[in-house]
Amino acid sequence: MRTDPEGHGPVRYGPPLPDDGLPVLPELTAVLAAAAARPRAEPVGGGTQLLEAACDYAARRGLPAEPDHVAAAPGAPTLLLALTAALGGDVLVPRPCAAWWAPYARLLGRPVFHVATPAECGGVPDPYALLETVRRVRAEGGDPRLLVLSVADDPTATVAPPEVLHETVEAAAGEGLHLVSDETWRDTVHAPHETVWLSPAEMLPDRVSVVTDLAGSLLPAGWPAAFARFPANGDGDGDGDDLHARVLDILTALGARIAAPVAAAAAHALTEPEPVTAHRAAVGHLHARVAAAAHAVVIGAGALSRPPRAGRHLYVDLGPLRPALTARGVADAQDLEDFLTARLGMPAPGGHRFGDDLGALRVRLSTGPLLGGSDEERAECLTSPAPLELPHVQRALITLESVFDDLRDDAQRWEPPR
Repeated sequence: MRTDPEGHGPVRYGPPLPDDGLPVLPELTAVLAAAAARPRAEPVGGGTQLLEAACDYAARRGLPAEPDHVAAAPGAPTLLLALTAALGGDVLVPRPCAAWWAPYARLLGRPVFHVATPAECGGVPDPYALLETVRRVRAEGGDPRLLVLSVADDPTATVAPPEVLHETVEAAAGEGLHLVSDETWRDTVHAPHETVWLSPAEMLPDRVSVVTDLAGSLLPAGWPAAFARFPANGDGDGDGDDLHARVLDILTALGARIAAPVAAAAAHALTEPEPVTAHRAAVGHLHARVAAAAHAVVIGAGALSRPPRAGRHLYVDLGPLRPALTARGVADAQDLEDFLTARLGMPAPGGHRFGDDLGALRVRLSTGPLLGGSDEERAECLTSPAPLELPHVQRALITLESVFDDLRDDAQRWEPPR
């Protein structure tokens, strides 16, 4: 993932969303194949069937919507680009944040300001740090208008508690910011019956747009589809009807249409028939178990990591193992990325990919690569009553444990005597 030294920019080397690593649900494949002969293109912003399915999906999550306040596009990045262009001004994001958030603002020439997160979670800025950042940016002549956040977060795999989210949303509202809530990972919460989920759009309905990439829980990443839900009411500052219209203009200029077969599969998935929901639950349960096992390994080796609560990944701080890593020539997050990617045989993007400090020894580890090296092995994980006991999963976890335990042992040897 290292940036090419011949002058290419870093965006093309950014890490993708954590893949589930599993075969596509046959029901979705059949829907896509049946629509493959359709000659007409999907309208910009999505056709009637897709938009109505998206509205129903949002309404089942307490976010009622009408089709004229929803837009679909081939992936959440396209929607965030359009929203950023439509709203104007400077952009605020938490540190760390999803790797794809900041590049779209920079592509438009918009400054991006990272804000520290609270101790409890990632994905949501600390409210006091947010207020201080907004005031500093304005004092320096900036124009902060947009805050992007995620309750269920990539890269930290945390879920923001409602009380933390409430304070941050109140602070953002007081400063007149528009919020984009990335809810891609909402349906991947590991313990849905034990986790209290609150969307910023429930708290601040006139100033929050919600973006959901279906690659989070409904479609494979190779079938790009996402939708945005805009505020129903306008407040005269780029929200509601006006924002929806401007986003559609930008999507039209980009030619950002979802492929018709993918749109058919997306509409079907968004209706959440039983095979789709059963598959999603099984995938979520599998990745929760593997993530918990991986978390136990890295914590046992002395690294730091918040317990993963959502998604297919965990975020690990190897700062306590720095002496051992320094002895191996690892000085920063890029070195750590190269070191772990080579030794684990799987991508281990450094924290700098997510806006974290280059000098901090942090990485995101995905659980998908731990499920096996072939479609057959990965499919077996989904049907096995004890996936952690499968030989290929055990081998992957043993490799992870071996690499981290070696670092722990070396770090202990390098510790100065007390």
